[in-house]
This record gives sequence, structure tokens and C-alpha cells, in this order.
Amino acid sequence: MRRIFLTLLLCLVPLLASCTKEKHVYIVYFGEHKGDKAFHEIEAHHHSYLQSVKESEEDAKSSLLYSYKHSINGFAAELTPDQASRLKGLRGVVSVFKSNPRKYKIHTTRSWEFVGLKDEDELYLDAYKYNVNDRFRVGRKFLSKAKHGDGVIVGVIDSGVWPESRSFDDKGMGPIPESWKGICQTGVAFNSSHCNRYYSRGYERYYGQFNAEANRDFLSPRDADGHGSHTASTAVGRRVNGVSALGGIARGTASGGASLARLAVYKACWTVPNAQKYVTNTCFDEDMLAAFDDAIADGVNVISISIGAVEPHTYSEDGIAIGSLHAVKRDIVVAASAGNDGPDGATLSNPAPWIITVGASSLDRYFVGRLELGDGFQFESDSLTTLKMDNFAPLVNSLDVAVPGCTREEASQCVPNSLSPDLARGKVILCMRGFGSSRSTIGKSIEVKRAGGVGMILANSRAGDGFDVVSHFVPTALVFSSTVGRILDYMYNDYEPVAFIKPAETILYGYQPQDSVYPYKPAPFMTSFSSRGPNWVDANILKPDIIAPGLNILAAWSGADSASKASIDRRVIDYNLDSGTSMSCPHVAGAIALLKSMHPTWSSAAIRSALMTTASMTNEDNEPIQDFDGSPASPFALGSGHFRPTKAQSPGLVYDASYRSYLLYCCSVGLTNLDPTFRCPSQIPPGYNLNYPSVSIPDLIGTVTVTRTVTCVGRSSNSTSVYVFNAQPPFGVNVMAEPNVLVFDRIGQKKRFNIIFRTDRYEFTGEARRNQYRFGWFSWSDGHHVVRSPIAVSLV
Repeated sequence: MRRIFLTLLLCLVPLLASCTKEKHVYIVYFGEHKGDKAFHEIEAHHHSYLQSVKESEEDAKSSLLYSYKHSINGFAAELTPDQASRLKGLRGVVSVFKSNPRKYKIHTTRSWEFVGLKDEDELYLDAYKYNVNDRFRVGRKFLSKAKHGDGVIVGVIDSGVWPESRSFDDKGMGPIPESWKGICQTGVAFNSSHCNRYYSRGYERYYGQFNAEANRDFLSPRDADGHGSHTASTAVGRRVNGVSALGGIARGTASGGASLARLAVYKACWTVPNAQKYVTNTCFDEDMLAAFDDAIADGVNVISISIGAVEPHTYSEDGIAIGSLHAVKRDIVVAASAGNDGPDGATLSNPAPWIITVGASSLDRYFVGRLELGDGFQFESDSLTTLKMDNFAPLVNSLDVAVPGCTREEASQCVPNSLSPDLARGKVILCMRGFGSSRSTIGKSIEVKRAGGVGMILANSRAGDGFDVVSHFVPTALVFSSTVGRILDYMYNDYEPVAFIKPAETILYGYQPQDSVYPYKPAPFMTSFSSRGPNWVDANILKPDIIAPGLNILAAWSGADSASKASIDRRVIDYNLDSGTSMSCPHVAGAIALLKSMHPTWSSAAIRSALMTTASMTNEDNEPIQDFDGSPASPFALGSGHFRPTKAQSPGLVYDASYRSYLLYCCSVGLTNLDPTFRCPSQIPPGYNLNYPSVSIPDLIGTVTVTRTVTCVGRSSNSTSVYVFNAQPPFGVNVMAEPNVLVFDRIGQKKRFNIIFRTDRYEFTGEARRNQYRFGWFSWSDGHHVVRSPIAVSLV
């Protein structure tokens, strides 16, 4: 339990409707530091605010949890709602908000190869086996130019790191970059020797210090969960040959995108006390803001944060948005996960325009198991389970082997203690997936094993839903709702129905199983869990920005946790497969580190633009990337498209934006006092005029003119570069540019243009067609570079 601030104080007056002295952690945010105060003066200043609402100086001092002193001006303290309300009205306060718990869903060998980044020592084998084209050779040159990210420091805010993992070995690395100003923070099971030339830093003290359970988490940077080690190694892990998940699945060479970049670990997420072992960790705003403040002061170049809000919040009450804005002011690029609440719309996390928001897509690698019924019907299903059945076994519906008194819903979903061992023993059991996290599917196989079942068929009850492929406790086949009918028909019409589930195997290079759970290959396709736009804070900013591999990603894991995270699972592993936008985010962070190494003077906005405008909207068959249900994926699912690091190194043009540009944008959403040195103008430009690499116009009426500025960062030759405008307008909208030709004769030259959006009243007349978003794109091309941006427009 969180200590005093979550303890409900007794109300002394019975007639009071609520207890106004209940304490919580609140963040009091003042914006940017002016830079004219020493640390002790900053803390004294924060104390003065607390003293104005506290009963005594001692109470004020004891309630202060963090005083943010480096770049973020603010503090975290235990306050009553009344005290928080009083502070909100004081001069200089930008916002006061209750700390919000943020959870990440435990939502790589093949993924970097899939986007074209592979080292020279693996090229010959693949060229011999698969006649691989030149994209790997392009990737090899790119990695060489970027020096594998050497000299770049990537900060990962997560659940810590497992220092013994081979992915975090510093063998052969040079000295720590001189730009690093951080520390090595020691603690439980983590001493100074665990910091090396590859990684260092520590943990944010507040939540962990008072809430970490000694037998569940470490009061140190050590990772008890696996999530932090997984994300860190995906971004910047060292090259490790011959790794695999349980049972030898996904065997290959594990490597982060920038394998020579340095890692700074900021542990801000902790095991939830008294929760089931597989419940996701919790990260609080006060700890994450401290992590951002430390990371900025430490000198990191990139921040990767695979954490999202449980509930939506405005920018001024969002710890990640606030911390990221301060980071971006110093040209630290921030990549964050879009969230795992898809496929519904307006569900994404981290929608601020200064953050690179990353959705999740698939790979061209699949894990296939085979289900065979007694009548000869065979089904190839996605599976990670390498456990073997001895022979065919009786096939039953979980409803028919349930314990007395169990509800139909409980029995159909094989919830704990719902199956009768007397009836289930020795059988293959059909269970429905239902709804909930991937960890709940683990619980179903645990229940089947408990009841003595020898196999499980896990079926989706809703068409189009996908699966997180996880390691089950019994041989398991995953099937779509469309196949369930075939299985049920056999089960209830055959005298002795039986089934056999074969072990899983790894399939590469676009092989299409005849009856796959995923019938919409080739790769990549959108995952169903990836959160979607539109942007619920400001629909003028199109989100997410980009997608990257996030389905069944293999990376380093914690030695203190199992693959399934179930309490009865004792299998210790070094590498684990996991899925989620938590996994796609560090892919982009790794690419950012490579781009930072190649282009150290590029701003965070320029790097974001390079990634977005060179992203691909097509799959391996050169067809539009499909959504989880087989329909074309919209920009609200995939943003600008699937990231292509090798293309991003030379985008031709970029849409740059400064810290002042973001402050000006914030004026358009009512945030007028984020920085004491900046004042909003009397005429505030609309939010859609932020110089962003995409365009979103909600509620278009008549004609709207959007302004953008591009900067030349590369030419196709020494001669003048001429870029020509092209567009595929949304249905019912005319799109044109003024001017429609841009001429550049030097690097660094800027050109401004207008894009005019006009409704077409002849094409757009029916009410049913209104109040809906339509999508398109526009581009600038010089014959060598194609600088492409998505469009989202709704008409009223």
C-alpha cells in the first residue's frame, strides 16, 4: 500500500459529506526554470509554496517528496484536495494535478533484419539461402556510417535492467562519453560493479522506497519484471548470437538497433504490492518526472519511454508530456508507446506533438503450431508452445467439463477453478479467449493444466481479434471465431472426437500458413491492440506518428521473472518474446540513436520528420498496409507508416520545429504560461499550423489554408534541387499547394508553402458521409527523395 498519502484519515464531524483531509500525491508544476537559482534556493522556493497551505513548517518539509531542480520547475508532495486546490490558485503555478498511475502492458532477433538493418557477418548466409536483395547491404552501410550509435546515450525510463544479461555486456566498448554527467546508483542486488562502460544510472526513489516489496522487487536499478530489460535491449542491446525463447523458438542473433550506443537506466516503474505476479507494473507521475529531470541533467541524447496513461489527461496534467517538452527544448528526442487499447478509436497515449508516438505492427516471422482433428481436418495456428502431446486425446468443450455452480461465462473462458479434474483429465479442452490482457490467456492454460488437461484450443469469440502469442503450460492452438464452428461441429457430431496439437516452429520470409490465425499477411500489418487516433487532446495533431515491429519481439529478460510471469512458473529464461507498443517504441528509439550519430546537429523535430516522411505505407507485396481485420489501415492506426531507418538517413527535406514553436502551439490549446520567458501573442495561430510532418483538420468547413515550412537537408546532386508537389486528397476534399514547386540551391535553405483544403460540395452531399474522417496524403519529390505526409480531414 502507498504509505500515508493513501491512508484515509477519519472525519471528525459525522455530517461532513466527504473527508477533505485524505492525502494523495500531487504534482505542482511551474514550467521552466529561469536558470538564476541554486538548488537550495529552488527547494526553498518550493517549500514556501507548501508552507502557505500547510499547518506548520515541519508538515511542509515532511510532505515534500521531490523538488525538481534541473530543468523541470515543480515539486511533488502529499496534499489534501483542499490544499491542492489552494495551490492551484497561487501566482506562478501552471498546473496542480494528482499523480496518475500509469501501467504498461507486458504487452529481438528478427525485427531489425525486417527493417533492413543487418551486419556483414550474416549477409552471406541469407544471400545464399534466400536470395536476399540489396536492402541488407544498404542497411550495413547505414550502420557503418552511424557507427552503430557509438557515442549516443539512450535513456530508458522503465522497470530497470538485468545487468548480467549478455545484451548489456560492455566488452570491447570504449570509455564512457564525456557528455555523460550521471551517476551509478547502487542498491539491493546492485553494486557499483554492475555499472559499466555500457550502462549506468539508478532508480527514482519515492514509490520504490516506500512501496517495493522485498520479495517481489529490488530497491535498486535491477529489473524484477523483465519489461525494462526487454525494451532497453531492443533499443541498444549488444549483439548476442544463438539466443531463443523457451523451447528454441525464434532462434537467431539478438541485437538492439544501435548496439554501440550507451544505456542510461531510470527505474520509475515498480511491482504492484499485493497483486498477482503477472499484473503489470505501476509507474507514477512523480517518479517519471524525476526520471526526466535526471535524464536531462545527465546528458542523454534520446529517451525511450514505453509507458502510457490509464486515463487520458491534458498536456499540463501529463507527467510524460511535461517531461518530454523539457527534454525536447534541449534537443533530446523522446519516443513513447502509443498504448495497447486498440482497436477502438481515440485510445492512444502520449499524444503531445513534441513526442514521437509509436504504434505496433507485425514482422515477417510467425510461430506456427498444427492442430489435427480425428476426422482429418488440419489447422495451422499461431503458437509458441513447444510442449508435445504423446498422441491424439479426447476433445471436449470447457462447458462440458466445468465444476457444478460455475457460470457459463466462467466455464467457457476456463477461469481459475472452473474445470473439474474428474472430467477434464487427459483431454484437449476448447476455451474461449474472452476479453482482457494476454496474461489472462496464460491463466487459462494454467487452469487446464491444474485440471489435468493435456492440451488447449484457445478460440476468439469475436471476429477480427488477434492474439498475443505467449508460452502456455500445455500444448495450445489459437483459432479464430470462424474456425470455432468447424471444431464445434466435429466435436458434437462425432461419436468420439479427438484432437492432436503439434509443437510450434518458427517460420520466416512471408510463408503463409494455409489456415493461419492471421489471414492478412504479407507483413507488416497492424496489430489489433495498437491504440488509435484521433488525438483526444487536440485533433489538429495527427497521431500516432509511426509504426514499428511490436508483435512477438524477442529481447533480454529478467532472471527474476519467468516468461509467463505466472506465480507457479519456475522457468528462468534469458530472452523472452513479448508484444505491445512497448516493444515498438524502443525500435524507433534505436533508429533515433543511429540518426543522432549520423546527424548530431539535427533537432528532435528534424529527426521525427525524417522518420515520418520516409516511412512506408505499403507491405512487402507493395500493397497498402492492412489493419488487423484485413481492411486498409488508416493514418489513425499507422500514422505516417512503417519506419524505414535506412531511408530516414537522407530524407531530402524536413519539417523542423523549435521549442518556441511548441510553446506557440500550446497557446492554441490554452496553455499560456508554461515558460516564464514566453508570452502568447494576441493573435494565436491555429494548432494545425504547427510545422508538423502530417496534417489533421477536424470539422473542415469551406476552405482552410495550412502553412508549412521545409528545410533542405540533402540534395540528389550538386545542382539545384527542384521539388514538385503531389497529392492524393481525401474523398470530398480538394487539395492544392501554393507554390507547387520548391527550388533549393543549398543545404539548410528553408521554403514556406501553403496547402489549401477545400470541400467539394458536388462530391460530398450526403449526411451519412459527413462527420467522418477521410484520409489522403501529399508529397514533395525531386525524383530522388519522396517527402510524404498523411492527411486526415473530417467535414461538417
